[in-house]
Amino acid sequence: MTLPPVLQHLSLPVIASPMFIASGPALVAAQCKAGIVGSFPALNARPAELLDTWLTELQRELADYQAAHPDARVGPIAVNQIVHQSNDRLAHDVEVCVRHQVPIIISSLRAPPREMLDAVHAYGGIVLHDVVSIRHAQKALEAGVDGLILVAAGAGGHAGALSPFALVGEVRKFFDGPLALSGSIATGDAILAAQAMGADFAYIGSRWLATRESNVSDDYREAIVTSNAADVVYTNLFTGVHGNYLKKSIVAAGLDPENLPESDKSKMSFGSGSAKAWRDIWGAGQGVGLMDDVPSVAEMVERLKREYAAARARLSLGA
Repeated sequence: MTLPPVLQHLSLPVIASPMFIASGPALVAAQCKAGIVGSFPALNARPAELLDTWLTELQRELADYQAAHPDARVGPIAVNQIVHQSNDRLAHDVEVCVRHQVPIIISSLRAPPREMLDAVHAYGGIVLHDVVSIRHAQKALEAGVDGLILVAAGAGGHAGALSPFALVGEVRKFFDGPLALSGSIATGDAILAAQAMGADFAYIGSRWLATRESNVSDDYREAIVTSNAADVVYTNLFTGVHGNYLKKSIVAAGLDPENLPESDKSKMSFGSGSAKAWRDIWGAGQGVGLMDDVPSVAEMVERLKREYAAARARLSLGA
């Protein structure tokens, strides 16, 4: 299998996952300048008109950076689109991304409609779809997506419950295209492990929360670096979809993390007017115990590169 050209020249096989609130232009620009895929949810740009501004400024900044550093590997931008009937911005946000010819669209929750896929493919873009189960993976491929993001147990945000070994192994039985794996990946060793399992890329989210460019509060960053896996709670209360969240933020909201009620999945809402009742609930994956500092994105990527190279060397020496 040959990877799409847009994914062939990264400095490290990493796609940064789009994170609610945290992923803004500063974080995405830093990720792209470091040579990995930088991403953000379209819905982070509020009001809707801000999406065009963000993309215009990001594309200009990255073009200027590439011109000033012609030998640098500058990663592509990816924008996450939530494909759900409650997302009343979907048509608008897709149109803006198509106009800007965003090279990678990350679709989630439901397989993207044919008109969305056709619009992205028309200018040479690709669509990666995130899934938590084999059934979701098969449905997305039937719809015509170009690649899959496997969100395994332990990932931050809307995580699945399957072991990454099982999820990657079963998907590789019927799909040999681009595959990214998510779930507690916070070190260069884990990036290599994801590839060893059969994935092409590591899909990393929580590690970027504790960087200087993330759009989160200092309290959130502090909670990341002082927490461990036991401080992460898996619940569907906050969005209707199961996900992982920091226990400290749940307690701060006046809730008992050991006795959270179940949410009604049918009431999921991702529209522009949806309530922000859980804005201060902090998503995080089980890999938080591996994070104990707040570097810049550039520093973090260089660290991941060193760890990745060291892990490859260890395995080569042991062969």
